[in-house]
Amino acid sequence: MADPQPVTDHPTVPTDRQTNAGRAFVLVERLLLVLVAGMTVFAAGAEVVSVYQRSEINLADILLMFLYTEVIGMIAVYYTGKGTFFIYPIFIAITAIARLIVLQGKDMAPENVLYEAGAILLLSVAALVLSRAKAD
Repeated sequence: MADPQPVTDHPTVPTDRQTNAGRAFVLVERLLLVLVAGMTVFAAGAEVVSVYQRSEINLADILLMFLYTEVIGMIAVYYTGKGTFFIYPIFIAITAIARLIVLQGKDMAPENVLYEAGAILLLSVAALVLSRAKAD
């Protein structure tokens, strides 16, 4: 005797990707990602021009270029499916906080440096946990 099928009162609902609304959201998402990628490349180019005009490279400039690189990397991971997508925003946050510490420099209160360093440590642990969870 075969197992009885569960009885449901709900009609079969197509998945989001099959509906017109789902396709529209996917299209908007892809357009926005292309727009973000274009803006990021433009901003990185503007930063390179700025560094060239100043004839000086600061640590803050290098960290800003890392931010741009990580945004492009995050978009690439989204499209290729290689890697853990959620780790890239954490890397971006770590780099942004490090850049903030560098820019504020010696004018910042010592306890604020500890708070921001603690935030970097917390984000690093979160990235480690997510990368280990992906491996399992």
